[in-house]
Amino acid sequence: MNTPWSRFKEAAYLGEPEEVPVALIVDSPWLPGYAGINTLDYFLYPDQWLQINLDLLDRFPDAVWIPGFWLEYGMADLPSAFGARMHFYQDRPPSIEPVSTDIDLWANAPKPDVEEDGLFPLLLRLYEQTESRLQADGLGINMVASRGPMVNAGFLMGINDLMMGLVMEPEKITKFLETVTTTIINWLHAQLKRIRQPEGIMLLDDVVGMISLKHYQEMVAPHLERIFAEFDGLLKIYHNDTPCKQLHGALAEAGFDVFNFTHKVDIGDVKREMGHRVALMGNVAPLDLGVWGSPQEVEQAALSCLDKAAPGGGMILSFGGGVSPETPAENIDALIRAAKRWPLDKAGES
Repeated sequence: MNTPWSRFKEAAYLGEPEEVPVALIVDSPWLPGYAGINTLDYFLYPDQWLQINLDLLDRFPDAVWIPGFWLEYGMADLPSAFGARMHFYQDRPPSIEPVSTDIDLWANAPKPDVEEDGLFPLLLRLYEQTESRLQADGLGINMVASRGPMVNAGFLMGINDLMMGLVMEPEKITKFLETVTTTIINWLHAQLKRIRQPEGIMLLDDVVGMISLKHYQEMVAPHLERIFAEFDGLLKIYHNDTPCKQLHGALAEAGFDVFNFTHKVDIGDVKREMGHRVALMGNVAPLDLGVWGSPQEVEQAALSCLDKAAPGGGMILSFGGGVSPETPAENIDALIRAAKRWPLDKAGES
C-alpha cells in the first residue's frame, strides 16, 4: 500500500519510495497556537487535544506526523519524576527549574517509578484512553517518544554544571547518566505497553551536539547505544538540531535509523559524512523559512535539499527540527508540494 506512512518507513530503512515522504515533528510548542487555543487547555482537555491531532490528518493527508498523537507536557515529563519544579503558561509549554547542582546527589539518585512518579502515570493513562478511542476509529498510535539522557540531565542539574561535570567528575556524571538512561528505557517501554501496534520510538537530545567527539565517545555514546539497542526491531528516530559536524560519523553508529538535524549544516555534507547508514530527515530552516519565509521560498529550499540528498534513497523531507511556533499551514503545504514535484524532470519541468 502506497501511503505516507509506508513511504516514510521505506525511506527510513534507506529505500527510495516513489515519492519522497514529508514528515514533521509536532507537539505543544506549535499545535495550541496553530489551533488557536490556550496552551493550558491543550494539556487539560483531552477531547480538544485529540481533535487537534485528528484534524492534522484531514488538513495534511500527505504528511506524516512524528511521533503522532504525542502525549507530552513539553520537556517536563521525565524531570517531574525526579522532583523538578515546573512552571506552566497559557501561551507556551512548561519550563523546568534545575533541582540541584550537587553532583554527589545525582550520582546516587534513585530511579523513579515510571508507573507512579511525576507526570508519568497521568500520561500513561492518557495513552490508554487515547489508544482505545483511536482503535475504535480504525486508527492508532504507531510511535512513542522521550527526551534523551543529556537533555534531561541538563534540566535536572543545569547545563553548565552538567558540562563541567563531564570534564571534572566523569565517574559521577556517568552514574547519573546511567540512572537517567534506565529511566528513559523504562518510560519508553511503559508507553509501548499501552499501544496495540507499536512500530517505532523517537529520542530527542540537542545537548549531545554541544560536546566534543572525545567526550561523546567516552561519556554519551554508550547511553545512546544502550537505548537504541533496547528497542531492536522498532524503527528508531533521533532528533538533534544542534550543529554537531564533529559527531556526524560517530552518530551514524549509534543504532538509530533516522536522523533529524539542524538546517545550519548542508544536507549534502551530512549525507557524505554519515554515509548510507541512516536516513536523513530535514533540513529546511524551521524559523527563517518555516515561519518567516514565503511558500515559494520554502518550496525552493525543499527542492534544493531533495536534489542534494534524495538520490539513492534514505531521504525524508522536513524542517531542520520540530515545527516552530507560528509556522503557517501554507509553508507545510509548500514542503508537500516540493516532494510531489521532485524530481522536476519527472513532471516535465525545468
